[in-house]
Amino acid sequence: MKQLFVLGLASLLVACGGKEEPKVTDSTSNTPPAATAPMDKAALSEQAKNAIKTYGGSLKAELQTAMQSGGPINAISACQLKAPEIAKTVSDGEKLQVSRVSLRNRNPVTGVPNEWQTQVLNDFEARKVKGEALESLVYSELVENAGKQEFRFMKAIPTEAMCLTCHGSEVSPAVMTRLKELYPQDKATGFKEGDLRGAFVVVKNLP
Repeated sequence: MKQLFVLGLASLLVACGGKEEPKVTDSTSNTPPAATAPMDKAALSEQAKNAIKTYGGSLKAELQTAMQSGGPINAISACQLKAPEIAKTVSDGEKLQVSRVSLRNRNPVTGVPNEWQTQVLNDFEARKVKGEALESLVYSELVENAGKQEFRFMKAIPTEAMCLTCHGSEVSPAVMTRLKELYPQDKATGFKEGDLRGAFVVVKNLP
């Protein structure tokens, strides 16, 4: 049972390139500067997937340690503190922004999707209804934002059976009490196995 809780808390939050230096040209030369190489969308997507993997793996390790030392209540508290720290560490290291969002979010500060993220989440839900597996649902796009290129990536987070410990319809009273203490505006319960829990988001500003 303890192992089930460990996996549950981990799944609930896991499942549950720097800029180039500007080229310096000789002002006395008539040779134009070399054209900037087009961004490789496939490489950016791979970087995003790796950032998500690092983020999820680090958070899972923190939750397992917290679970072993104090059970699910301790793991919930640890997640509140550690998840933002891990996201910042990965974001700073990869020169991007990684986060998680949901239409039924738990954290009202970091978990609320913006307009384009909401559209992607709704699209994920529509594709799921048509029979696509949530595990395969990803979105990536290069867009112009405020005059600069921006890479956007999202990956769906499925609700697994183990996620229901803290996201299901029958959450234990002790867990529910702690969730209400930490997240009084919590919307992230009542899920069923196979529901779209939310999505990982990666945004990278390009030179």
